[in-house]
Amino acid sequence: MTNQNTLRDRALAFRSLHVPGRPLVLVNAWDAASARIVEEAGASAVATTSAGLAWALGVPDGDRLDRERALEAVARITATVAVPVSADIESGFAKDPAGVADTVRAVLAAGAVGVNIEDALYGGEGVLRPVGEQAERIAAAREAADAEDVPLFVNARIDTILRGAGGVDATLERAAAFRAAGADGIFVPGAVEPGTVKELADGIDAPLNVLVGAGAPPVAELAALGVARVSAGSSVALAAYAVVRRAARELLDTGTYDAQSGGLGYGELNSLLG
Repeated sequence: MTNQNTLRDRALAFRSLHVPGRPLVLVNAWDAASARIVEEAGASAVATTSAGLAWALGVPDGDRLDRERALEAVARITATVAVPVSADIESGFAKDPAGVADTVRAVLAAGAVGVNIEDALYGGEGVLRPVGEQAERIAAAREAADAEDVPLFVNARIDTILRGAGGVDATLERAAAFRAAGADGIFVPGAVEPGTVKELADGIDAPLNVLVGAGAPPVAELAALGVARVSAGSSVALAAYAVVRRAARELLDTGTYDAQSGGLGYGELNSLLG
């Protein structure tokens, strides 16, 4: 387990990477091997993708994975890399703020120094949690980390745009409430149109995180708009699984192996994990 001083140092280092105009770029990982590959490529930090992690454990995304299994996977990642790790904890793996606080304590015990907490609501009325309810959950996360004397970076994910539940004004309203509750950064997946990104970056008094993938503006353009954090989310995991499907279909249908070309060498990956 990471000792408290080292955990605090990693948290401070991770926090310092969020600079508007010079964004932290996160190639989200879903297991220890993908995290180590990302680190070896030169990443200054690693973040998990909750979707990719859930899929790797045989569970659908969307608050279907339990806390224990998720954080066991996070602990394997933090034990494998030397850079700071941020854990995507979906809605907090809990029904109430006290449960979110328990999750945050478990995140710290697993060695991670950042969390994403989303306001999407699965299986209830509406598509987003009410602002006040979500603010209470964020406040619980903040208080739990502060009680451990670790400056955990709490990234509040707002799904207004992604889920068609509101535009820029609604997003800014939620961002202000979540900041007041103790969030350090604001994550708005679905916002990639330059004008929208600029409005959000200018209107949010915190580092802005956007989600990218094929078709999104390049990092340099997002940096010029004031973005402080760029995340790949589940897109890299999806690309990796697409290779698995192509290779499987080719091998089963034609008995050939072209889809397997370009893979990492056995010794290379083995040595990375050695």
